[in-house]
Amino acid sequence: MPCPLTLQTITTVKATVPALEAHGLDITRCMYARLFQDPAMRDLFNQSHHGETGSQPKALANAVLAYARNIDNLGALTGAVERIAQKHVGLNILPEHYPAVAEALLGAIQDVLGAAATPEILAAWGEAYWFLANLLIGREQQLYQAQASAPGGWSGWRDFAVVDRIRESEVITSFILKPVDGGTVLRHRPGQYLTFWLELPGRPPLKRNYSISSGPGDAAYRISVKREPQGAASGWLHDTVEKGAVLKVAAPAGDFFLPDAPPRPVVLLSGGVGQTPFLSMLQAAAAQPAGPAVQFVHGTQSGATHALGAEARALATASGGRIQVTTFYEGPRPQDRGHDLEGRITPEWLAANTPLAGADYYLCGPRDFLRGFVAALRRLGVPAAQIHHEFFGPADELLVA
Repeated sequence: MPCPLTLQTITTVKATVPALEAHGLDITRCMYARLFQDPAMRDLFNQSHHGETGSQPKALANAVLAYARNIDNLGALTGAVERIAQKHVGLNILPEHYPAVAEALLGAIQDVLGAAATPEILAAWGEAYWFLANLLIGREQQLYQAQASAPGGWSGWRDFAVVDRIRESEVITSFILKPVDGGTVLRHRPGQYLTFWLELPGRPPLKRNYSISSGPGDAAYRISVKREPQGAASGWLHDTVEKGAVLKVAAPAGDFFLPDAPPRPVVLLSGGVGQTPFLSMLQAAAAQPAGPAVQFVHGTQSGATHALGAEARALATASGGRIQVTTFYEGPRPQDRGHDLEGRITPEWLAANTPLAGADYYLCGPRDFLRGFVAALRRLGVPAAQIHHEFFGPADELLVA
């Protein structure tokens, strides 16, 4: 555990909140520009959150602001810090990477704030940065050790062969992966993801996270990937990666998973490709006949975009009614038969058809989907501790909650 922050540091950092509100985005943009002068540091990051979408600097600006606002109440950020540690483990962030980030952040603060960045402010932010960095380093080391020591586990990048690929819909394809070394794999928690190091011709390496859509096992993993309109990685996987291809994969990570013994009924709520971790959860739930009831509520555009629906319904049928599946098609085609209701999932439907405060809700989908339903469930009386969500976006954005 790092040494506690001094009162002077806490006071000084909190006093910078107005400056961060006004200039935080400029600071984080400058920080990344400094950091990415080193190609080795640049390659650690998912560049789609920088050049392609530009979301990472904004996310980090919000995270830094949240840290400053809560620096005297860091318990409010415990869950977010855990999620960031999980993301870092997937990306193979190591202790030796942290000094470069510290130098870039403090340099950016000085560049943007100029004379307002007094020695006292820079010293306080240096202490605050290393306090948080040491918390993350300690937790990440625990996670790395647990992954490497578990049956089938490993650290760093491991080569996996694509042993099959299955077209699940017009936009989603599944890839079945087995270790090239012939060994077993680490049994993932249902809902976790894999991180991939992808080497595309003519560009720097890409890092991408994809949820595991298969149930926990020791032989293989399945990921089910949606082709994104401007997605360099997803397009390459769909167009280029065939059976026999070898991909570099980090061990399963993530704090979004179904516990072994859920304490109450479970509602899985997804939009679009957000269903992928829920197929893993459904398979895990089906393997425990004495578990609580599970409702899987999924919304997608039509049968053209609906993947793995038959698998979900087969699991529901085999459960004897303990698992229920409800599918919404926003714009069904005349030939579509794989849905229960037309339109979008609504808070009103959830209020009438799910247990609300009597259940745990797991949500996965696009950003607007999550924001809308997290807020709606809170309004409907579901305690915050019973709302769990996986996030499609930069890890730092998770600090803002």
